[in-house]
Amino acid sequence: MTHALGYSMYSESSLDRSDALVKQHALLVKRIAHHLMARLPSSVQVDDLIQAGMIGLLEASRKYEPSKGASFETYAGIRIRGSMMDEIRKGDWVPRSVHKNSRRIAEAIKAVEDRVGRDARDQEVADELGIDIAEYYACLQDSASGKLFSFEEVTDNSEGLIEHVGEAVSSPFEGLQEDAFRQGLADAIAGLPERERLVLSLYYDEELNLKEIGQVLSVSESRVSQIHSQAAMRLRSRLSDWF
Repeated sequence: MTHALGYSMYSESSLDRSDALVKQHALLVKRIAHHLMARLPSSVQVDDLIQAGMIGLLEASRKYEPSKGASFETYAGIRIRGSMMDEIRKGDWVPRSVHKNSRRIAEAIKAVEDRVGRDARDQEVADELGIDIAEYYACLQDSASGKLFSFEEVTDNSEGLIEHVGEAVSSPFEGLQEDAFRQGLADAIAGLPERERLVLSLYYDEELNLKEIGQVLSVSESRVSQIHSQAAMRLRSRLSDWF
């Protein structure tokens, strides 16, 4: 009887804490949803993102462990974005041709960089693809929204990828795999060209929109989108062994 009463009191306390966290961070869901909407087609509804994000927030409030070290806002942000991306992937809103072109660009970047031993320049990638620079930029623009989520899958949702790697190679060294992936990701980001690193930092860390980033860099909004897309595909090419 004592055990049952203790469990009931503990459960109620946990639920109260969960409810408080959800209420306190509801605006975080809206902020993330509107931030992502800046890169999505009009067919995606912000209300759908918010609804999915609230589910992520609720899951975060129930699973959060302060002893792990990360703040709740950081932990919840990962869960919220993950839930939103799951919702978008269900709709398969990125055309197959965009996925194909994105893979081709990532492969071309890798081929050039393996050959020259440095960051691939735009014109070099275009030459590798057998297209002119204008067409290359058009492909980057088309791929921009799709690669937003490919990048976030590697960064904000890296936990899921690490779990997938762990399933593929089940061993006592899974913790080392996780550490190795995170270090590999950090190295890949640090090794990006300066402008690409800056765009990713302003977008993901400072949460500026594309127009605001363009003002910082004195370039057009579409150019920022191209830089972001190229950075994401460069990361994809450099982390290809993990996929």
